[in-house]
Amino acid sequence: MNEPSTEDERQAAALEFDVFAKHCPSRQVLDHLTGRWGVLVLAGLRKGPARFNALRRRIDGVSEKMLAQTLQALERDGFVSREVLTAMPPSVNYSLTPLGETTADHLMAFIGHIEANMPAVLASQESHTATARA
Repeated sequence: MNEPSTEDERQAAALEFDVFAKHCPSRQVLDHLTGRWGVLVLAGLRKGPARFNALRRRIDGVSEKMLAQTLQALERDGFVSREVLTAMPPSVNYSLTPLGETTADHLMAFIGHIEANMPAVLASQESHTATARA
């Protein structure tokens, strides 16, 4: 494993993070990833780099504002890379960073688990609704 090279990196490596702790910065990152659009943005970019509107088409239902905010948060957290292309008209490509790629792999396993178990989830929801009406 590589040793941290700067004092800041050494201090950061020495920190213990606990997502269950109220003020831990990992909680905000978890919120960015698991919010309504974070998972879908990473999963959408797992298919390959995309321009803003192409990514928006991949993620049905996301507004321009929410996609822009989500991309900014994920870029700040180091999961997404933003590349400005010097074409006419100028455009921007978004892609996953190495951290984003490994995170997206984990999220895809999670998505696969949810999709594979949807019949059981739907049956549970139906049962709960029927019980609540009774």
